[in-house]
Amino acid sequence: MAALTTEHPRKRVSLGRRILRAWQLYLMLLLPLAWVIIFCYWPLYGIQIAFRDYSPVHGITGSLWVGFDHFVRFLTSYQFPELLRNTVGLHLYELLIGFPAPIILALALNALRQKYFSRYVQLVAYAPNFLSVVVVVGIMVMMLSPSTGVVNQLFGAMGLPRVDFMGQSEWFQSLYVFSGVWQSAGFAAIIYLAALSSVPPELHEAARMDGASRLRRIWHIDLPSIMPIAVIMLILNIGSILNVGFEKVLLMQNPLNLGVSQVINTYVYQVGLHSDVPQYSYATAIGVFQSVVGVILLLLANWAARRIAKSGLF
Repeated sequence: MAALTTEHPRKRVSLGRRILRAWQLYLMLLLPLAWVIIFCYWPLYGIQIAFRDYSPVHGITGSLWVGFDHFVRFLTSYQFPELLRNTVGLHLYELLIGFPAPIILALALNALRQKYFSRYVQLVAYAPNFLSVVVVVGIMVMMLSPSTGVVNQLFGAMGLPRVDFMGQSEWFQSLYVFSGVWQSAGFAAIIYLAALSSVPPELHEAARMDGASRLRRIWHIDLPSIMPIAVIMLILNIGSILNVGFEKVLLMQNPLNLGVSQVINTYVYQVGLHSDVPQYSYATAIGVFQSVVGVILLLLANWAARRIAKSGLF
């Protein structure tokens, strides 16, 4: 006859006792938690500026409540189609070129057999990430100058006409995107290289014994291993489709390319801070509109990734 054993259920420890047992960890957590509350959640109180006719004299709560007037004004503005076209077009161009670039770089570095050469290439590719946007734009201005730039001097030596790259609107998007790839692709490839390092070597050895070529092994082993990370990065990129980099666009912007370089972020800066009469409520309403659209696109992209790739952000 089998012996009967009685299992004693675990006693549930209250939250207070768990905190007392590990009070040192909770004390360390207190400072970053306070930082998040002060700098991330408390500023949300100011969102109501978008629904008021804000005046610094009357304060936030003392300003007149106008509801969705500022949102309607922006959506019906004659500038809205151009701003939306410039912002979405620039982001999609950046997504088309900039998203696969670190993946291709990571796959190429992972496939190199000479590790010393691979580390040298990694160092050269990572270095531009530590340059500020101001420095990158300054390098572009000096190299592409119509009179003293290296590129135009080379054109002149070859008998080709000089080109004002920074002053012609058709060059703005390409310069913005490819300079961004040069600056950030190497550093962005780190996350994909970390995923590739966790691939078991036995998979490559078995595929090599079966006669699989390097491209076949990349397609059937390496790519599936980084696909979940790539999907997450793609979802985050889609969620920020209306938030194109503000600093770089503003630094590259001039009256000659304003027709394609005026995006939503620079327009918010112009009407909110740089105009003769700052329109705080109008600028805040545009920012809230960007955030709401970004959240909706993030949810839709995550839903689509769950349905198609069986992987998502949440």
